[in-house]
Amino acid sequence: MSAVSIRQMADRVAGLMETRLRVRGNGLAEKLRRSGRRLPRAVRKAAAALAQAADQAENPRLMMQLDLEKLAADYDLCVRHLGGLGARDRRIGMLLDFAARLALIVLVVGGLVLAVLYLRGFLGPV
Repeated sequence: MSAVSIRQMADRVAGLMETRLRVRGNGLAEKLRRSGRRLPRAVRKAAAALAQAADQAENPRLMMQLDLEKLAADYDLCVRHLGGLGARDRRIGMLLDFAARLALIVLVVGGLVLAVLYLRGFLGPV
Protein backbone atom coordinates (compact mmCIF):
# COMPACT_ATOMS: atom_id res chain seq x y z
CA MET A 1 0.00 0.00 0.00
CA SER A 2 1.42 3.36 -0.97
CA ALA A 3 1.04 6.86 0.42
CA VAL A 4 -1.29 7.71 -2.46
CA SER A 5 -3.68 4.86 -1.66
CA ILE A 6 -3.73 5.80 2.03
CA ARG A 7 -4.53 9.40 1.07
CA GLN A 8 -7.27 8.14 -1.28
CA MET A 9 -8.80 6.08 1.54
CA ALA A 10 -8.82 9.14 3.82
CA ASP A 11 -10.34 11.28 1.06
CA ARG A 12 -13.05 8.68 0.42
CA VAL A 13 -14.03 8.58 4.10
CA ALA A 14 -13.99 12.40 4.19
CA GLY A 15 -16.25 12.50 1.13
CA LEU A 16 -18.67 10.04 2.68
CA MET A 17 -18.76 12.12 5.85
CA GLU A 18 -19.59 15.18 3.79
CA THR A 19 -22.42 13.51 1.87
CA ARG A 20 -23.93 11.45 4.70
CA LEU A 21 -23.40 13.73 7.71
CA ARG A 22 -23.27 17.06 5.87
CA VAL A 23 -20.00 17.98 7.58
CA ARG A 24 -17.88 20.67 5.94
CA GLY A 25 -14.14 21.10 6.26
CA ASN A 26 -10.81 20.47 4.60
CA GLY A 27 -9.54 16.96 5.07
CA LEU A 28 -10.62 14.08 7.21
CA ALA A 29 -9.19 15.40 10.47
CA GLU A 30 -11.17 18.64 10.33
CA LYS A 31 -14.38 16.91 9.27
CA LEU A 32 -13.93 14.44 12.08
CA ARG A 33 -13.49 17.26 14.58
CA ARG A 34 -16.58 19.06 13.27
CA SER A 35 -18.75 15.94 13.23
CA GLY A 36 -18.69 15.73 17.02
CA ARG A 37 -20.60 12.74 18.31
CA ARG A 38 -22.60 11.99 15.20
CA LEU A 39 -20.47 8.90 14.68
CA PRO A 40 -20.24 5.93 17.03
CA ARG A 41 -17.11 5.76 19.16
CA ALA A 42 -15.55 2.87 17.21
CA VAL A 43 -16.06 4.61 13.87
CA ARG A 44 -14.70 7.89 15.25
CA LYS A 45 -11.62 6.10 16.54
CA ALA A 46 -11.09 4.30 13.22
CA ALA A 47 -11.48 7.54 11.25
CA ALA A 48 -9.02 9.31 13.57
CA ALA A 49 -6.49 6.52 13.02
CA LEU A 50 -7.03 6.82 9.28
CA ALA A 51 -6.52 10.59 9.37
CA GLN A 52 -3.33 10.21 11.39
CA ALA A 53 -2.07 7.51 9.01
CA ALA A 54 -2.75 9.76 6.03
CA ASP A 55 -0.56 12.43 7.61
CA GLN A 56 2.16 9.91 8.50
CA ALA A 57 2.13 8.46 4.99
CA GLU A 58 3.62 11.68 3.63
CA ASN A 59 6.92 10.82 5.35
CA PRO A 60 8.56 7.61 4.06
CA ARG A 61 10.13 6.73 7.43
CA LEU A 62 6.86 7.17 9.29
CA MET A 63 5.00 5.21 6.64
CA MET A 64 7.13 2.15 7.40
CA GLN A 65 5.70 2.19 10.95
CA LEU A 66 2.07 1.98 9.83
CA ASP A 67 0.09 -1.21 10.41
CA LEU A 68 -1.49 -1.63 6.98
CA GLU A 69 -3.85 -4.44 8.01
CA LYS A 70 -5.31 -2.39 10.86
CA LEU A 71 -5.53 0.59 8.53
CA ALA A 72 -7.50 -1.47 5.99
CA ALA A 73 -9.81 -2.72 8.75
CA ASP A 74 -10.37 0.86 9.97
CA TYR A 75 -11.16 1.96 6.42
CA ASP A 76 -13.62 -0.91 5.96
CA LEU A 77 -15.36 -0.05 9.24
CA CYS A 78 -15.73 3.61 8.26
CA VAL A 79 -16.99 2.85 4.75
CA ARG A 80 -19.40 0.19 6.00
CA HIS A 81 -20.90 2.59 8.55
CA LEU A 82 -21.00 5.66 6.32
CA GLY A 83 -22.09 3.78 3.19
CA GLY A 84 -25.48 2.89 4.58
CA LEU A 85 -28.60 3.49 2.57
CA GLY A 86 -28.92 5.39 -0.66
CA ALA A 87 -30.49 8.83 -0.96
CA ARG A 88 -33.82 7.45 -2.18
CA ASP A 89 -34.17 5.07 0.75
CA ARG A 90 -33.25 7.80 3.23
CA ARG A 91 -35.93 10.11 1.75
CA ILE A 92 -38.57 7.39 1.92
CA GLY A 93 -37.60 6.70 5.53
CA MET A 94 -37.86 10.39 6.39
CA LEU A 95 -41.30 10.63 4.75
CA LEU A 96 -42.56 7.55 6.59
CA ASP A 97 -41.22 8.94 9.86
CA PHE A 98 -42.98 12.25 9.22
CA ALA A 99 -46.26 10.47 8.40
CA ALA A 100 -46.04 8.38 11.57
CA ARG A 101 -45.42 11.45 13.71
CA LEU A 102 -48.30 13.29 12.07
CA ALA A 103 -50.65 10.35 12.63
CA LEU A 104 -49.64 10.16 16.29
CA ILE A 105 -50.28 13.88 16.75
CA VAL A 106 -53.72 13.60 15.11
CA LEU A 107 -54.65 10.65 17.35
CA VAL A 108 -53.51 12.38 20.54
CA VAL A 109 -55.26 15.67 19.71
CA GLY A 110 -58.44 13.83 18.66
CA GLY A 111 -58.42 11.84 21.88
CA LEU A 112 -57.98 15.00 23.94
CA VAL A 113 -60.85 16.72 22.11
CA LEU A 114 -63.13 13.72 22.72
CA ALA A 115 -62.12 13.60 26.40
CA VAL A 116 -62.89 17.32 26.86
CA LEU A 117 -66.25 16.96 25.08
CA TYR A 118 -67.15 13.97 27.28
CA LEU A 119 -66.15 15.73 30.49
CA ARG A 120 -68.12 18.83 29.53
CA GLY A 121 -71.23 16.75 28.96
CA PHE A 122 -71.57 17.12 25.20
CA LEU A 123 -70.91 13.42 24.60
CA GLY A 124 -73.00 11.62 27.17
CA PRO A 125 -74.88 8.35 26.95
CA VAL A 126 -77.57 8.39 24.32
